[in-house]
Amino acid sequence: MKRQTLAALIAAAFALAACNDDNKQAATQPAGESSTPAVQTASAAPEAPAQSAEADVPVDQLPVIDAVTTHAPEVPPPVNRDHAALVKVKMETVEKTMKMADGVDYTYWTFNGDVPGQMIRVREGDTVEVEFSNNPSSTVPHNVDFHASNGTGGGSAATFTAPGRTSTFRWKALQSGLYIYHCAVAPVGMHVGNGMYGLVLVEPKEGLPKVDKEFYIVQGDFYTKGKYGEPGHQAFDMDKAIREDADYVVFNGHVGAIAGDNALKSKVGDKVRMYVGNGGPNLVSSFHVIGEIFDKVYVEAGKLVNENVQSTLIPAGGAAIIEFKTDIPGSFTIVDHSIFRAFNKGALGQLVVEGEDHPEIMTKKLSDNAYQPAGGAATGAASGASAPAASAPAASAPAAASGASAPAAEGH
Repeated sequence: MKRQTLAALIAAAFALAACNDDNKQAATQPAGESSTPAVQTASAAPEAPAQSAEADVPVDQLPVIDAVTTHAPEVPPPVNRDHAALVKVKMETVEKTMKMADGVDYTYWTFNGDVPGQMIRVREGDTVEVEFSNNPSSTVPHNVDFHASNGTGGGSAATFTAPGRTSTFRWKALQSGLYIYHCAVAPVGMHVGNGMYGLVLVEPKEGLPKVDKEFYIVQGDFYTKGKYGEPGHQAFDMDKAIREDADYVVFNGHVGAIAGDNALKSKVGDKVRMYVGNGGPNLVSSFHVIGEIFDKVYVEAGKLVNENVQSTLIPAGGAAIIEFKTDIPGSFTIVDHSIFRAFNKGALGQLVVEGEDHPEIMTKKLSDNAYQPAGGAATGAASGASAPAASAPAASAPAAASGASAPAAEGH
């Protein structure tokens, strides 16, 4: 009996062990089964890079397009392409004397004859071929560093070009955004300080939302032997540049380049986009449009978007994309809100908006009465005589760049 009981126990133990083995195999089987789809998924992965197929097209098979470039404040037209291309850009460095301000001349070092250099507009995924010429009249070699490119020096070595020579190289626009380009020949600060900078817009593959008006603006700081407004030809002052003691801070290379007869133009209801760069070489811009709030700011021209912004910082060698809607007519003063730069060094522009008034958004002055203390009679000394100065239109603000004090009403 004992033997039978013992045999039964042993048999039960073997049966239990066999059951446990089966359970273990069953437990491990799903993992084995799930690994098969994982392998299949991995093997199917090569189908995913359909988006990058465009990047695999050899350069010699891309359609060739001559870039449409524009002098500031004009902007090249939207790309409107759904494929990559080989975009050919011609650049020429020219050293030329031009007007800095009324009665003041300066010898600028330029890309394509003005400051800033021409704006370039391409599409993410494009290959850009640059034909870079240095005019025979130049006194020094020049080159270009494209912040929009990925590679050592931004192409500065490939484009290092002596006077009377032409160099060619290519770079691929891998990332969308708005980027500075500038000369990078030593002393770099002197080349940049003489005006050698511009902007490249790399549109995302899906393009940018449509707007009514686009403008191209680049701020720069200049260092001259003479003080602001001192007449005659002014030479570059290296000591002032090293001290970052700018005599001129201007938009688009010249005092009044986007003011007065050169003011930017728009209409009520327009959606406006400004491509704003800062060539430097030293100062950070506090960019502001008096009387407007920026609906969107693409911070440092990247993908981060801030909304409802009054002023935005733009670093030297950086950029921002700014969008807003024009709600009422008038002259809107564009400034670097480091405010002495605006009213005493030249960083003033204008956006003139035409169209129907909207008093529900802002009225004109509703009353102008003599000052009356609480509980007292109006004082004889107080009058409306000084009121016109307080309500002077923003259109007069650029005149203050000569050093005159700005109307109090303009601070915003």
